[in-house]
Amino acid sequence: MHCPFCKAEDTQVIDSRVNDDGDSIRRRRRCAECNKRFTTYETVELRMPQLVKQDGSRTEFDLDKLRTGFMRALHKRPVPTPLVDDAVATITQQVLALGEREIESRRVGEMVMKELYKLDKVAYIRFASVYKSFQDVDDFQDAIKEFQKPAGRK
Repeated sequence: MHCPFCKAEDTQVIDSRVNDDGDSIRRRRRCAECNKRFTTYETVELRMPQLVKQDGSRTEFDLDKLRTGFMRALHKRPVPTPLVDDAVATITQQVLALGEREIESRRVGEMVMKELYKLDKVAYIRFASVYKSFQDVDDFQDAIKEFQKPAGRK
């Protein structure tokens, strides 16, 4: 760690403490050259994987785009915002838990459909109609039949 005052490379850690939330470490440091003290913070940096689209192109995982997809599907539906936040957080955690550098966008789409299915059936059908490129009424009927299957046979 370089000293922010004299730019020397030799600094010593005097004290380390974990913050109250347990998600960062505060370190007091002293420069060996100028003897000035300064504080640094160490936190975990989680990197979302890149999304691989159907055409093979790659793009950054975009949390705002994920939320927008939910909001479009749930437009004028009686689903509280905290439930949407929970669904977005669930998908984000699932993607991180995969531990991969790249993930197919189709896989994320399936995760979204699973969460929408739990939240609101109309929103699920809306999203599925775009995601699965429904071509006619039969496609909608097939999707609706999914709800009418006995429990456990999705």
